[in-house]
Amino acid sequence: MRILLADDHPLFREGIKPLLHKLDAHVEIVEAKDYPSAFEATQRAAELDLALMDLYMPGMNEREGIVRFRAAFPDVPVIVLSASEQPEDIQHLLDIGALGYITKSSPSEVILHALRLVLAGGVYLPPSLLGGKAPPEAGDEIARPKAALTLRQQEVLRELAQGKSNRQIAEALRVTEGTVKIHLATIFRLLNVTNRTEAVLVAQKMRLSPQAKTAEHGP
Repeated sequence: MRILLADDHPLFREGIKPLLHKLDAHVEIVEAKDYPSAFEATQRAAELDLALMDLYMPGMNEREGIVRFRAAFPDVPVIVLSASEQPEDIQHLLDIGALGYITKSSPSEVILHALRLVLAGGVYLPPSLLGGKAPPEAGDEIARPKAALTLRQQEVLRELAQGKSNRQIAEALRVTEGTVKIHLATIFRLLNVTNRTEAVLVAQKMRLSPQAKTAEHGP
């Protein structure tokens, strides 16, 4: 397993390493101290399983840096680890395709759980994004999936339910087709479906698209 650890504070990087070794005793940690070195390190690395990145690092505006990293390396799952607990920061980063947002004030067991969840194909949503409330009960077949989706993912699902292709969804939401594919893959995992038609049926149950049509385009 190879993980990018990008943070401008050396002491923090040293402090988080023991948690990363709990994920895999033989994990290879690729370090970066700012956005330029994070791009350079990722380009040099043969393959990364995960990028764990601070939001506020030298070299770029914080939101711009994550956006550019996602565009340059769309196949690398990104988790943002930051001191910021502002809901707008969290929501924005999830909307652009980050698969998790962990606040630096989180206990080590929470950080470890979030990392394992994303590595297993899930998305980690911090409690603050849910207003401090617990997620809906497992028996709530409509509310539970909707609560797990970010606002951007719900928008993608609405567009999908209208029968649009990935290119059409990308044009409607002003994102790249690669970003749409990442959102769809995450949506399929969160909704526990395997194809676009099943996702549309769930969208109808969630009332995201009361007049939804099934889509025949590929994922």
